[in-house]
Amino acid sequence: MDAILNLISKGMNITEINFEAIKELARKAGAAILEIYNQANDFEIEQKSDDSPITKADKISNEIICKGIESLNLGYPIISEENLQTPFEVRKNYKRFWLIDPLDGTKEFIKRNGDFTVNIALIEDKRPIAGFIYTPCTDELFWGIKGQAAYYEQNNVVQRLNAAEFDIKNEGLRVVASRSHLDEATLKMIEKLHNPKIFNRGSSLKFMLLAKGLADYYPRMSQTMEWDIAAAQIILEESGGKIIDHVSGQALEYNKESMKIPGFIACGNGNPLLF
Repeated sequence: MDAILNLISKGMNITEINFEAIKELARKAGAAILEIYNQANDFEIEQKSDDSPITKADKISNEIICKGIESLNLGYPIISEENLQTPFEVRKNYKRFWLIDPLDGTKEFIKRNGDFTVNIALIEDKRPIAGFIYTPCTDELFWGIKGQAAYYEQNNVVQRLNAAEFDIKNEGLRVVASRSHLDEATLKMIEKLHNPKIFNRGSSLKFMLLAKGLADYYPRMSQTMEWDIAAAQIILEESGGKIIDHVSGQALEYNKESMKIPGFIACGNGNPLLF
């Protein structure tokens, strides 16, 4: 353990990391998920201790990603939604680590509506420095690396991501909201806006609409987890947007003692806290 923590503390220059291999892992995991999605009559759904569902696809994707990352021999620990969680007394010493949601949007996967993704983030000093999101049903790969902008690729065409500018006081803001987790507190926040246009999507695709410039605002006052947000945060930040704590107004931080996130506001290029 001491040797690992020593390696973590030293790290390596971010430009030396083979992020192309991470992209391929996201695609490989997504292909395995899609095969189950298209062919399985039984997703082998189980309920976890927090009453959230887990399927065969979650497990297979997690295995592909974790084994693939370990084969790169970078020495960074892995925190994944589907792994046994490391005690805080150990992980609080992590300087740099992978944070993974192998199937974000499991409820959407079960409903077969296509709104699910593979999320892989690299965290350093409590902030994401690289993020990768793959959408199996549309074959879209999104990524952002600190200081290197954000991009997405579909049909072998790569485009830069640019979040839209907005003013919170304007009428008709394009607002994204969760398909499966829209709560009363979030609705009350949306009601403060001037005749917003609401789009309901699942998983981290809501953030990617912001990063693409196709939406302006995404508030969520209900609880989520760090692995749901991390990859999206760096992608959105590198596109010109942001994700903030709705109370402090500061960017979200990771690897807290509790990995729960009680609420946030994600948005394009503008100030979301003027009302």
